[in-house]
Amino acid sequence: MTTTTTATTTTTTTSTSTSTSEDEALSPSALAAKYGTTRLYLSSGNGPVYRTVLKSPLRDARPSEIPVIDVSAILSSSSSSSPEEALQARRAVAAQVREAATNTGFFYIANHGVSPDVTRAAHAAALEFFRQPLAVKDRANAKQSSFYNGYKPPATQRLNPTESVDVRESFSWQYDPRYDPDVPGLDAIPPEIRAQLRMEDHQWAQTANLAGFKPALVAYWRVTLRLARALIRTFALALDLDEHFFDAKFSHPDANLLLNYYPPLPPAQPDSTQQCNEDGSQKEETVSIGAHTDFQVCTILYQDSVGGLQVLNRDGQWINARPIEGTFVVNIADYLQRITNDRWVSTVHRVQNWSGKERVSIPFFCGFNLNESCGVLDSCVRPGEEKKYDEISCVDWVRRRAAMMHRTDGAKSAD
Repeated sequence: MTTTTTATTTTTTTSTSTSTSEDEALSPSALAAKYGTTRLYLSSGNGPVYRTVLKSPLRDARPSEIPVIDVSAILSSSSSSSPEEALQARRAVAAQVREAATNTGFFYIANHGVSPDVTRAAHAAALEFFRQPLAVKDRANAKQSSFYNGYKPPATQRLNPTESVDVRESFSWQYDPRYDPDVPGLDAIPPEIRAQLRMEDHQWAQTANLAGFKPALVAYWRVTLRLARALIRTFALALDLDEHFFDAKFSHPDANLLLNYYPPLPPAQPDSTQQCNEDGSQKEETVSIGAHTDFQVCTILYQDSVGGLQVLNRDGQWINARPIEGTFVVNIADYLQRITNDRWVSTVHRVQNWSGKERVSIPFFCGFNLNESCGVLDSCVRPGEEKKYDEISCVDWVRRRAAMMHRTDGAKSAD
């Protein structure tokens, strides 16, 4: 299930200064004085949240903000290491993940075990699908699906009601145990889990004209699911839990694949007076996908070489998460922030594709089984602190987040 946190901005000051290397030494308050700020209203599952956003020029993320983490140790089954040495290597990865999760909530992973051939095949399959005539793609329209699997055409999605309609098309499908290599058979699935499954064949039947489409996506989904299970165990270690603490909660996960196709945005209008309506109010900002956070535990993102992903850091700056060949981007999502008592950060992000080229991304959304529930983890509560949140089931959380996504009352009045 994809996300959103809705947002609106109210301009407080204006600056035409250009960014320099000197900015790195400036505090957030000094940057605010130099560039001005906007105010961001976020509608989340925990109620309204407000963020002050710097109007500083978009810049690339620094390595300390979105680090690259080698995760080969969490996948390795090398016989050259003792079990104790292998565990220590996994703990070392977990320590890096913990640092990133408490800082920006974003990190790259390298040596992740997903073959470049599998990734290239999924990317090629996505392009082949999206480059078809609209009438052909629309046969797989998600509105004809029982569970909203399939195709979403242009101008039909708006993650953020205070920004433009998303300038993208997408195709998605939700967890299906028939393709999960760790599920021995459907008959073995407990009824409480089966009741939450959303498996169907609509999206495959209506794309059967592309012989390689389903095989490429299923192959990608399967290997990324394997990676996700290894990451979930790494999260447990990073939270000072037993490595297998979350295993039962991830046996039939809310693990969903999304293909995003972003055509290039039209050139930005340099004359700021053209960014206002006739009554002087500010026009909605044009976005490829609006500012949001993700629902469940984490997201594993493949992005092509085009770029356009932007992350809102703790100082309130939009920063570029540039593509790094051979890596995936991982970001923490809302449910994980909740059960860590806000120690880990589910960070606002968006996409603006100003490249002049088409862009493809493939997010893999990772969540616990929808029938599972989890409260704030004891390991995330220091002596004297209180747990901020009650326990809530994953399905109720997802429903709450989806409902809040469509609520816009108050979004225009953030001042």
